[in-house]
Amino acid sequence: MKKIIFTDKAPSPIGPYNQAVLKGDTLYTSGQIAINPATGNLVTDSIQAETEQVMQNMKAVLEAANMTFENVVKTSIFIMDMNDFGAINEVYGSYFNEKTAPARETVQVACLPKNVNVEISMIAVL
Repeated sequence: MKKIIFTDKAPSPIGPYNQAVLKGDTLYTSGQIAINPATGNLVTDSIQAETEQVMQNMKAVLEAANMTFENVVKTSIFIMDMNDFGAINEVYGSYFNEKTAPARETVQVACLPKNVNVEISMIAVL
């Protein structure tokens, strides 16, 4: 059986999907974008602020599944402009211990939901 994970501390899904699904000991998260769950507004002041909101949203989803960033084994980062990689990486990296950081890919894409600049999804294991 799979368990649906939901928290009001992260944005509600904007389509037919869930914030995360727990199957056994493995959590599969949907991609998070920089929607502030308290206001429903996008955070786009800077690429750093946008990435920070994405990571805070992801933190809330992980916590709803009784996990932390230490449980994350794989991330996928989708960005609109590879020139933002350094700034995104700096914020993203502040959430992980470099020695135990998860596997990851970062890809530039043509477009993201709501025309945001970054979207991140994760896989975590208890």
